[in-house]
Amino acid sequence: MAGVSMKDIKLRIKSMESTKQITKAMEMVAASKLRRAQERVANSRPYFEILFDTLNTIANNTEDFSSPFLEKRERRRTCYVVIGGDRGLAGGYNHNVFKLAWSRMEGKNCCVLPIGKKCLEFFRARGVEILTETYAEAAEVHVGDCFSIARMLSKGFLAGEFDAVSVIYTNFVSMLSQSPAELELLPLEYHPRPGDRSSDCLTLYEPDSIAVFDAIIPEYLGGLIYGALCESVTSEHGARRTAMDAATKNAEEMIADLSLKYNRARQGAITQEITEIVAGAET
Repeated sequence: MAGVSMKDIKLRIKSMESTKQITKAMEMVAASKLRRAQERVANSRPYFEILFDTLNTIANNTEDFSSPFLEKRERRRTCYVVIGGDRGLAGGYNHNVFKLAWSRMEGKNCCVLPIGKKCLEFFRARGVEILTETYAEAAEVHVGDCFSIARMLSKGFLAGEFDAVSVIYTNFVSMLSQSPAELELLPLEYHPRPGDRSSDCLTLYEPDSIAVFDAIIPEYLGGLIYGALCESVTSEHGARRTAMDAATKNAEEMIADLSLKYNRARQGAITQEITEIVAGAET
């Protein structure tokens, strides 16, 4: 920073201190939200595990089992539910999930249901057909909205509007690692296990087991979408906390470097004044 005055360095230090306060505050907010998001993921899992077990029980104990949700068709059109964030400043969180989604969608006949403002902006800019913008704000999407999304997707699949449905989200691995992932929702993957069939199953379903199976599917899919949403929100907070922590450390390093330069410039100015005084006294 040769040629920069002490005043300029001091203003730069003050600016970096203000930036540090902002990034530190954002890190603390993200850490607080992260804990709540992790609890929500843990609390939601038992309900969806029970639904999955119920589906398997029905399928394994029903003769000549079949369902339109299991029908594999030629994939002429695919619907993607893509979950992103509402804001930036979260490292590569949004970029990574959009990169995966675009690699799956580019050059194919598909539509997208975006969750998150950044997600909507990304696909709108690329001219991708958007199924609905109702759930564009990820922060406003709750478990009831996930069930509504699942019912809408199930209805569209049965009507032949699309032949497959997938959700692309970010899987929370750890505080320092979040990986984008794709989960196929429809057609539903089912692998029959003859050894699990029970001849004395006491559960009776009205009107029949297949009707109950088809009725549970939208609830189950809603659970998968909600689980993906929880994972994505948790990943976003984790990524933002990591990014803000790194930004805070960078600000501290810059402040230390600028303070060193300021002290050197101050020492140089003092030395110059002493030299001028001594030179004046000798004359």
